[in-house]
Amino acid sequence: MRNYWTIGGLLFIICIVFWIYSGNDSLVQEKEASEIVATEIIPVEENLLYGINVDDLDIIEGVVERNQTLSTLLAPFNVPYQIIDEIAKKSKSIFDVKKIAFNKKYTVLTPKDSSQAQFFIYEPNRTEFVVFNLGQPAIYKENKPMEINNREIGGTISSSLYVNMTELGLTPDLIDQFADLYGWVVDFQRLQKDDKFKVIFKEQVVEDQIVGIEDIEAAYFEHMGQVYHAIPFEQNGIISYFDEKGNSLKKAFLRDPLKFSRISSRYSLSRFHPVQKRYKAHLGTDYAAPRGTEIRSVGDGTVLEATYRGGNGNFVKIRHNGTYTTQYLHMSKIGNGIKKGSRVKQGQIIGYVGSTGLATGPHLCFRFWKHGKQVDWLREEIPPAEPIIEANKLAFEQVKKEVINKLSEIQYTEVLPLLTSN
Repeated sequence: MRNYWTIGGLLFIICIVFWIYSGNDSLVQEKEASEIVATEIIPVEENLLYGINVDDLDIIEGVVERNQTLSTLLAPFNVPYQIIDEIAKKSKSIFDVKKIAFNKKYTVLTPKDSSQAQFFIYEPNRTEFVVFNLGQPAIYKENKPMEINNREIGGTISSSLYVNMTELGLTPDLIDQFADLYGWVVDFQRLQKDDKFKVIFKEQVVEDQIVGIEDIEAAYFEHMGQVYHAIPFEQNGIISYFDEKGNSLKKAFLRDPLKFSRISSRYSLSRFHPVQKRYKAHLGTDYAAPRGTEIRSVGDGTVLEATYRGGNGNFVKIRHNGTYTTQYLHMSKIGNGIKKGSRVKQGQIIGYVGSTGLATGPHLCFRFWKHGKQVDWLREEIPPAEPIIEANKLAFEQVKKEVINKLSEIQYTEVLPLLTSN
């Protein structure tokens, strides 16, 4: 009997041990399983170019040469003519392939096991690209990722506004805006050494390159000891620039119809004509500039004429209101869409400098009428835009205070001369 109890006790102990170990084993398994589930799965990053996964593609980059077309660009990559023709027809509403231009970048993507192009990407400018999916075929246009950088800078004039701003790394777009901003209060042809400027603006950057700027946010100019602030303020739904007294810096017209030109001949009742070789009245202002320089309308208005005629060559004539009319002569080409009856805005491109008609070289002859009589543009008192109205003066004073304080904190950047070796 005792043996039975002994054997039974041993069996009981063995069962208990088995149960404990099997339970622990299941616990270990559960723990391991939970650890496996909890392990983070890291996704594999795709190698993207123009939004396309190029892991299995060869990349060929190039620049459009003179007289190259979509057909000649794709010919070395075994793309059938039928596909090229189809994609050219489909793309017209997105990008006309006839506008593929010299010296623009393109990229061709081909499978690693094939020489036939699968994608063709064209960059019409530094901010956009057009993708031609040759396998679909399909076309779409995208913008490159853009960064906006807040910038503020101050400088001192030692030679010219353009030269000194360029030395500080500022773009022609910004310089143009600055010159237009102060065009009616500062004569940039007569700047003095040690004149000073400050400017606050936003810069557009694509692929570490500056591609443009947004509107100037505030500016300061000191000319011969006289200070000129440019304070932005929204009035009547439009942001304009005003001085400290609330007077608009903008006039009814731009100071000049060309950017960064020089006056080669002024209004005169008796000037020796370089072509006709005789003295006669010159009822306009001549601006010398390279052929192809953009000509802009000095103000809003309606086109009265846009044609070619005798000594005037290609010209555009614009009525701005019941008082003022302007005319732009000797153009190499009249701007696209500029025709009789067209509405134009101040600063809009209406043509390009040339020497058509009676002209010895490329220039713009600019004529200005007041009440139907030609007058000297450079001597006219052009009316300003509306000043700060009474209802906005309190709000303007607050904005002015903030802007002037911010401008006062900007330090002047010194441009160091280049070191030369003897």
